[in-house]
Amino acid sequence: MNQPGQHTVSYRATDKAGNTSEAQSVSFTVAEASPADTTAPTTSAAVTGQQNTEGAYVGSATVTVSATDTESGVDRIEYALDGGAYATYSAPVSVTALGQHTVSYRATDKAGNTSAAQSVSFTVVAPPPEDTTAPTTSAMLHGQKNAEGAFVGSATVMVSATDTGSGVDRIEYSLDGQPYATYSAPVTVNQPGQHTVAYRATDKAGNTSAVKSVSFSVVAPPSDDTTPPTVTASVSGQVDDDGAYLGSATLTLFALDTGTGVDRIEYALDGAEYVRYLRPIVVDEPGDHVLSFRATDKVGNTAGPGSVTFTVIATGSGVNCRVPDTRPTVWFGTLDSGVPNRPVEGECTINNLFDGRQTWLDHAEFVNHVKVVGDHLVHLGVLTEKERKKLVDAARSSAVGKPEAKAGYQPLLDSTAASFKNWEHVGGGGFVRNADGSITSRAVAGMGMLWYPAQEYRDFSLKLQWRDDAPGDGRANSGVFVRFPQVHDHPDEPRPEWVAIKYGHELQIYDSPAGDRYKSGSVYGFDEVDLSGAQVTPKGTWNDYEIRVVGQHWSVFRNGELINEYLNPSDAVFDPPRSDDPGGAGRQSASGYIGLQNHSAGDVVSFRNVRIAPLTPASAGN
Repeated sequence: MNQPGQHTVSYRATDKAGNTSEAQSVSFTVAEASPADTTAPTTSAAVTGQQNTEGAYVGSATVTVSATDTESGVDRIEYALDGGAYATYSAPVSVTALGQHTVSYRATDKAGNTSAAQSVSFTVVAPPPEDTTAPTTSAMLHGQKNAEGAFVGSATVMVSATDTGSGVDRIEYSLDGQPYATYSAPVTVNQPGQHTVAYRATDKAGNTSAVKSVSFSVVAPPSDDTTPPTVTASVSGQVDDDGAYLGSATLTLFALDTGTGVDRIEYALDGAEYVRYLRPIVVDEPGDHVLSFRATDKVGNTAGPGSVTFTVIATGSGVNCRVPDTRPTVWFGTLDSGVPNRPVEGECTINNLFDGRQTWLDHAEFVNHVKVVGDHLVHLGVLTEKERKKLVDAARSSAVGKPEAKAGYQPLLDSTAASFKNWEHVGGGGFVRNADGSITSRAVAGMGMLWYPAQEYRDFSLKLQWRDDAPGDGRANSGVFVRFPQVHDHPDEPRPEWVAIKYGHELQIYDSPAGDRYKSGSVYGFDEVDLSGAQVTPKGTWNDYEIRVVGQHWSVFRNGELINEYLNPSDAVFDPPRSDDPGGAGRQSASGYIGLQNHSAGDVVSFRNVRIAPLTPASAGN
């Protein structure tokens, strides 16, 4: 019976005498016949092993092939190495011969269908020569010193190590001849007396550096300090015949304490609450002003308050912007106030007024600044009183002046090894991770880049720290790449590291008075910064960098000071001209990736604490 479905057959039997048995039955199902299997298996392959920075496999590569078939099932998998005859695949294939290789593979199911041949290609290189060079170590001392050079109260020893071979495994230190201990954080010594900290480092190949040491003295802070600091104030700016300051006045405070030392300086403008003084104060609100100030030493003696009075006269609006901020509404960090961003003078806007003060002592100082500027704009007729109040409310709700954690900064490279693994290196050279979580470029020939491939960013504030570690008397050449496209398989540039140079922007790091004309803070190839205005610091000093990008408005800050502003035009071209430069339109992407440059041999630079915050909605994302 070949009819599909449920069936029952009844049956009985009769003998020759006519006796008939009782009827019985049997039931069964006939299923439809399965269609013929005509689909070949699906195959895939993966290559694993240790890779170098160029993507080649060091010592060996292992190829694992798999196949699936949902009908008759896989019968066999076959592979061929470098064009040889196909062989049956039964286990992962290990390739140890040096050179370029191709593994072809296919699979056949139990119905005889064979998949189209596919392949994977890869390169195997010899392991690097044995690392026999020990790490390079250095140490720095920090703390308050007295006139004799002794540290008052305590001294902090910071030890660092770099290794261009296998990488630093551990740093150890010994205080005053005690057994060596693992160094994991700066060592603070507060016991009065003469001290010596010896230190050494060991790389992952077991090479240990020669012991170095730093010696210093710690003295107890004076216990009978009852004298407060002396504090003075100076006012500078352009004045008229009556001594009034035109447009703005800058106030600088200075305090001196010969006992325990100055702990803090504070000031209050026009009767407001006291706030900590960190840098010169710019007052651009027209009218008579009183600045009160005081200073406190480290045992709590407070001087003052003293005060200084001065007058500021308006000269137009008082706006001084190099690059107009054309966002349609007024923004405070990542918060949109909703108030229209109107022109104030020429092309300069309300946003430029608030962007003019780049750093704030605290949140209260910023809110007070918005109040003062808001009153001035109401007086000029730029704002209504209702809009001024809305701006002040938005300033209070914003994170400006608050700790970074509340301002939306996300870590891209912190002290953990896991964060370093999220970055990828392309091109020559490379970076090694140090014991303290910082990274240092390798002093080898060839330009390369460490980039963060996990996410593109639109408008943002990127903050990081960098340090010039060039050997000898030279200065390191490096930079920070931003807003460049995906570096792999770019249609117009086969060299991944050059995608960032040609289609993004490099914010230069270079403190040498000679050599390249683009100094620290420059937009490389497009906008120069004079080195004299770039806050040049001694080699081996950590510098704070902030790069803000809003639309095509670029701002660069070094150690809290604005050192460059740049408006990226649609017709900008590289200077000096390059035949392969895509031009301004090719560099005007609204989003892109972040990267750190290693330039060439001798250009040793370190980075740490890389973090980013969006500055407008949907600033982050692909």
